[in-house]
Amino acid sequence: MARRKSTAAAAAPVNTTEIVPVGRGGFLGHVVGHLVGKALPYAAPWVSVATLPPLAGFATNTMWGGAPLSAGLASAALAVGGAGLSAVAWKATPAATGYGKFRRAQATASVAAGMGWLTCATAAGPFGSPVLDAWLIGGGLMAASWNVRQVLRNGASGDVEETNGGGLGALADAIGWEKVRVKNPKGSGKGTVKADVEVTAGGTVPDVQATTAKVAAALQVPPSGVIVTPDPENGARGTLSLRVADLLKDGVPFAAPTALGLLPTEPIPVGLYADGETWLINPFDAAILQHLLVMGVTGAGKSEFARTILTHFMCRRKVSVFLVDVAKGRQTVGHIKDGLDWFVTEAAEAKRLVRSLPAAIKARGDVLADEGLDQWTPDSSLNAVVVWLEEAADLTDFEELEKIARAARSVGIWLVVSLQRATWTNVSTDVRANLQATACFGVDDPGDASFCLPDSVTGAGAIPGWGSDRPGYAFSTGMGIPQERWTTEVRSALTERDYLAALVQAAAAVRDPLDEATATALGQAYAQRSHRGTNRTTPGAQSAAPAVAAPAPAALAPVPGAVTDRSAYVLEDDADMSEFEEAAALEFQEAREEILGAIPGDPEPDADYAHLRLEDDVPAADEDSGIAFEAADRPSTEEARHILCVELDGWVQQGRLEFEPADLIPAAVAAGRKRPWLQGELKRLAEMGVVRRDGHGAYSILHSPLQPA
Repeated sequence: MARRKSTAAAAAPVNTTEIVPVGRGGFLGHVVGHLVGKALPYAAPWVSVATLPPLAGFATNTMWGGAPLSAGLASAALAVGGAGLSAVAWKATPAATGYGKFRRAQATASVAAGMGWLTCATAAGPFGSPVLDAWLIGGGLMAASWNVRQVLRNGASGDVEETNGGGLGALADAIGWEKVRVKNPKGSGKGTVKADVEVTAGGTVPDVQATTAKVAAALQVPPSGVIVTPDPENGARGTLSLRVADLLKDGVPFAAPTALGLLPTEPIPVGLYADGETWLINPFDAAILQHLLVMGVTGAGKSEFARTILTHFMCRRKVSVFLVDVAKGRQTVGHIKDGLDWFVTEAAEAKRLVRSLPAAIKARGDVLADEGLDQWTPDSSLNAVVVWLEEAADLTDFEELEKIARAARSVGIWLVVSLQRATWTNVSTDVRANLQATACFGVDDPGDASFCLPDSVTGAGAIPGWGSDRPGYAFSTGMGIPQERWTTEVRSALTERDYLAALVQAAAAVRDPLDEATATALGQAYAQRSHRGTNRTTPGAQSAAPAVAAPAPAALAPVPGAVTDRSAYVLEDDADMSEFEEAAALEFQEAREEILGAIPGDPEPDADYAHLRLEDDVPAADEDSGIAFEAADRPSTEEARHILCVELDGWVQQGRLEFEPADLIPAAVAAGRKRPWLQGELKRLAEMGVVRRDGHGAYSILHSPLQPA
């Protein structure tokens, strides 16, 4: 509990404002102090006008006003100097806009008027009429004009804006923004500066986006620290965002769940944005459940990101988490594996999981239809399901993954695909099109970011091209994230193994087991999963289920007279052979010919049996030989099917859930049947939902044909 308190305190924002109760006098003093603070910036022009001219005029008149010659020469020098100083003010003041021209004129007029009055005061004295009158009237008007300018600059009028002024003007000149106007620069106080960008005739916002690298170099900030986002309603405008300070460099603490047992539709705090705001995702509460693509090189921070999200889901109810990681096994999430309902580290079981998902999607769709729901909500009897696949390209083919991604969205199955590079060789474009949410961590080649992030994000300059140098930093889209946040850098939280393990262990009391409809549809692949997490019904369950200890099925008695040799069965009925078995038959034929070629020739080439071949049927017995054969009864259709089902049930009891049609040849021979019958039976069993054809002539057993589904 102490650990949670300290972490929560670290994650909480710091409030630097302290409210102190005061009495009546203290309150009045506070108000007066506030008003004085507001008035001081506007008092500066009046103080300057009230003190500088008379002091300067008195000084110059005292020094040179006593003699006509010295007064004349000093006045002439001040007049020439005033003209030169006015020219400098005119030249140095930017005037790219109408307001800039007004500012230039005001500055030049102020300098000229002040120097003119000083010239007259030097010769005639500052306190005589009309020099004194000019000071009082002209000085007051000048101070008031500067107050008006201050009010407009501070936002009293939205029609007057700072444009390419000061440092921005120099920056625009340095990077060639002749057709770009930068307006309203505002600092957030959190390390970022934002300004409005407007292009003039002949310029485009994409042209400005193409220069972000020059801006970053000129400002000496990281390339990803300069983002130009176009205005969706006006093609001539956009927003310039500059990250001038990194507030996340010291790391982001893990934000613990606010309570155990939340619904999956509550937001998840994943980390922080570059401006200090919390990075929240909410995939199950978004308008559309968007599958997630996570990408980044090794060491970029994908594991911390995964642990943060998975831990939050493990601390909630009505959600089940499946994780497949055949690359690193238990290394990443071994300490929180008890929160995983199905944890897969072997390739064979991973393929079983992926192949069982279509049946689960169909079953969940039927349940939602019966409940009158168009898509999953917490009101359904079904759990939300998170399926997290590491390096999914190695687990299944593109077509199968694309079908799953397309159909799983509406039934409350959130698919997450994590890999280092989402190129077309690893994930097809059709699959990527269905992974609409993204979290792109560091990449070595900036071009790789385009395989993950939308074009609108990379075009704005949001490219995490830092490789593994900045672990945890990323750009993220979808999952309920506001679109204006897609181009803002984020950093995922840092996690501690012991703390996460304690959270997951405490949440066992609120975790719901997988709903029965989904568990049944997943079939034997789920029933015989190698890992079983803990939940409120099995809080002390072992992580790994004990192996099923079932006796092997009894050996099938061969049917008298049947051909028991496997190769002989493969060679018959070549015309009925499926396309998936032709290659195997050809390979066997070549091997057979090689073996027969090594057998010596027949020592009796002229004998009566010399013309017989192994492929020929056994000839009828000679009536005079006295030999008689008793024909065995052929098993009935039901008996033949039972023999086949016994074979499949035996495999299920042994934990074997994948097979090829050739593996059933002994059972078909024992049933007195040939290949066409076997193929028909496999098709019938597939229609019944007992087995499923996986392609390339392979099948998966969904459940035992001798046990109720």
